Amino acid sequence: MTMMRALLTSLMLLTLITTPALAEDTIKLGAMFDLSGRAAFIGTPTRLVAEMVVEKINAEGGINGRKIELIIADTNADPAKTVSIVKKFIHKDRVVAIIGPTMTDTGMAVKKVVDAGKTPIFMTVGGDPVIMGGKYGPYAWVFKSPQRSSTAVERLFVYLKEKGLTKIALLSAADGFGKDGVHWMAELAPKYGIEIIARESFGTRDTDMTAQLTNVKRGKPQALVAWTIGPAGSIIAKNTVQLGIDLPLFQCHGLPDPKYIELAGTASEGNRMPSTKLMVADQLPDSDPQKPVIREFITMYRDKGYDKQFPINTHSGYAWDAIMIVADAIRKAGTDQEALRQAIEDTTGYVGISGIYTITPEDHNGLGVDSMVMVQVKNGVFTMAE
Repeated sequence: MTMMRALLTSLMLLTLITTPALAEDTIKLGAMFDLSGRAAFIGTPTRLVAEMVVEKINAEGGINGRKIELIIADTNADPAKTVSIVKKFIHKDRVVAIIGPTMTDTGMAVKKVVDAGKTPIFMTVGGDPVIMGGKYGPYAWVFKSPQRSSTAVERLFVYLKEKGLTKIALLSAADGFGKDGVHWMAELAPKYGIEIIARESFGTRDTDMTAQLTNVKRGKPQALVAWTIGPAGSIIAKNTVQLGIDLPLFQCHGLPDPKYIELAGTASEGNRMPSTKLMVADQLPDSDPQKPVIREFITMYRDKGYDKQFPINTHSGYAWDAIMIVADAIRKAGTDQEALRQAIEDTTGYVGISGIYTITPEDHNGLGVDSMVMVQVKNGVFTMAE
């Protein structure tokens, strides 16, 4: 019996010693996107890009010899569901970090959860509030790869001022993303000498905005600005033409997408908007440090055949940048979550698809106005704005 007990004790000790080693074989990343619901047109290709970049990293030897294991979930544009997914990632799957979600509203629902769970999250959402704690400071465990709404607003305002279009009418979605855009336009307008002379809002599922357009037209603006993602932007473009409103229309940084041109048709012609450089890669000078990175991305994406179903748009590079920055931080700091969070926050000069990132304790995005260009629809394709 004594020998049997000794053998059992030895086996138990061996199990205790080897189980942690097995857990260290892969680095688990949680990834959650809208694979169904109203933002699936963004979330589904974002998943494909996430899988593509993980495949690339693993094929090149992984991170310090360890492969990434991507655990994917569908948020379905549902804040409550997104919270449940994050809790599972943190407490059951024991992920090192989280990538996603797709929308500002779902991102807002989970930022306190990841903070309590002390797990870094690199969001692929457009709105600024996800990284804001207090008044304007960053939220400790939350980072995001798309440009901040405030950055896109500034890029737009710089262009409007250059063109002498200082009196604008604003139409915005009544969701978190739309409200964030309204906030920053109201705050930054005086800095650039822009006057918002009329404002209207609409539901993201509305199918007609003629009433809002009729109302803002009465203020006699020099230009119209729409702040929304998805089909609503194309409806505004078509309604503008239907009403015979002969004013330049500017969309937000979420709409540079061939789908926008498809939905708006000829009404999209001449529309302008801030964008990542990805949409005009061929027009970038060879001296631009982002050009080789963007070209590599486009080649890989097309070689996979993804462009046949999901043509490249301004959202396409967000998951690539998020995962690459997290992977680089893991190489430097390992998987201890506080050390990893700090390493992400120390990111300096990372050349990505959406810009050159320099993240700081005050800025958990790390992209400036120079990371964006103004594009316009010309002959049915996006080009640099004139």
